[in-house]
Amino acid sequence: MRRKRSLENSIGYINSISSDLVFYFELFQATDSDDLGTLQEIETWQNKILKELEDKKVESMFSGDADCGDCFVDIHSGAGGTESNDWASMLLRMYLRWCEENGYKAELVSQLHGEEAGIKYATLKVHGHNAYGWLKNETGVHRLVRISPFNSAGKRHTSFASVYAYPILDEHINIVIESSDLRVDTYRSSGAGGQHVNTTDSAVRITHIPSGVVVQSQSSRSQHKNKEECMSMLRSKLYELEQEKKKREFEKNASVKTDIGWGNQIRSYVLHPYRMVKDLRTSYQETNTDYVLDGGITNFMRSNIMKNIVKKDND
Repeated sequence: MRRKRSLENSIGYINSISSDLVFYFELFQATDSDDLGTLQEIETWQNKILKELEDKKVESMFSGDADCGDCFVDIHSGAGGTESNDWASMLLRMYLRWCEENGYKAELVSQLHGEEAGIKYATLKVHGHNAYGWLKNETGVHRLVRISPFNSAGKRHTSFASVYAYPILDEHINIVIESSDLRVDTYRSSGAGGQHVNTTDSAVRITHIPSGVVVQSQSSRSQHKNKEECMSMLRSKLYELEQEKKKREFEKNASVKTDIGWGNQIRSYVLHPYRMVKDLRTSYQETNTDYVLDGGITNFMRSNIMKNIVKKDND
């Protein structure tokens, strides 16, 4: 059924494009050269379709079992206190904006606010076709360089935050979890205070003892629903750990050398002394940093996907 829905979406999109193409071609033929308003409308449609087709071309190359499904995105601030917490909140906003601009539904499952500003961590649940196929390319460490707004001396500061995307599994992928391997803790979820204070221990934290994986949810007032959300996240994380294990074994057996570079760092966002966002895996870069931080990261994802495809072909 999942494969069927995916094909129906693709066919429906092609039929829609074909219909629009006929309409705008006939409109263009019937439009006078001095009708600038109509010509502008046609050009706007053309640019929109060209961008969409580039994305569809990339999506047609997704081959992972979970690429076409929903996913979770974890954001954790690095060492550095308030600076890193603020940077983590900027990343959270960036991904929320990307989801909004690209038609994905994003739900905030849990978050922990910093003492002064920003967040220590947050988990997003992203719904939509190919959500994991796109967002898995964001996994890694993100580095920010800027003049600190929290430093009265106006010194440049470097902050780090990590992003980890993992798929939400459906029924066709079976992950067995023994109840004896779990430690379940409940606590009161954090909130804005006042009338919104949660007076019951509805938030849930589950620790998978053998792997050390910890998941938590506080999005619902129901402890039962939060526990269900935690189990979904845990299944997804254990699946992703197994996939990573298989990938490492394959690379070891195939003697594939990986770039050491800056460890797990994938992208650098420099706001001072110059403005540039650069992906360290592909060398793709953008100088419009405001656009990128406002969710304009599709080109970074696309460049990494295409690089991985070329690498697989060469292997």
